[in-house]
Amino acid sequence: MASTADIRNGVVLAIDGQLWNVVEFQHVKPGKGGAFVRTKLKNVVSGKTVDRTFNAGAKVDIQNVDRRDFTYLYNDGESFVFMDAADYDQINVSSSVVGDAANYLLENQLVTIALHDGLPLYVDLPASVVLEITYTEPGLQGDRSSAGTKPATVETGYEIQVPLFLETGTKVKVDTRTGDYLGRVN
Repeated sequence: MASTADIRNGVVLAIDGQLWNVVEFQHVKPGKGGAFVRTKLKNVVSGKTVDRTFNAGAKVDIQNVDRRDFTYLYNDGESFVFMDAADYDQINVSSSVVGDAANYLLENQLVTIALHDGLPLYVDLPASVVLEITYTEPGLQGDRSSAGTKPATVETGYEIQVPLFLETGTKVKVDTRTGDYLGRVN
């Protein structure tokens, strides 16, 4: 067991049987009363964020979470198969762990996977990815970037909103956190 003095940004704590990532922490020493540590914690699995305060010197359970680079290989129907970039071992990650990241995964794409005791916790994608539009309605003469948006299906099967002038076959940059169109790629 460690104490609250060991709390740093990025450390993973086990609280009530769940894993929480420390997003922010602040050591507070008020003029009256005992010191304490104020933290903002993010649930590793669900992504829920909470504020939690610990008394100074309280014992906390710091967990070892290994973040490693993996290459996405393929989806076998019930799970996603990734290859470790260091030792070429393959792991299967269930679709519930991959979550919304599946909308942006292309073969041979590099991702970061957090592992705890050999079990994958979550998949971290780059901030943006380049995807090709496989289908969208044709644009009309006079369509401009400020006129509005239309739905477009990208090569992963995910549907995003793009400006009216874009056509099928165009490569676009997409934000993996929000699914927003960021621009065309030549």
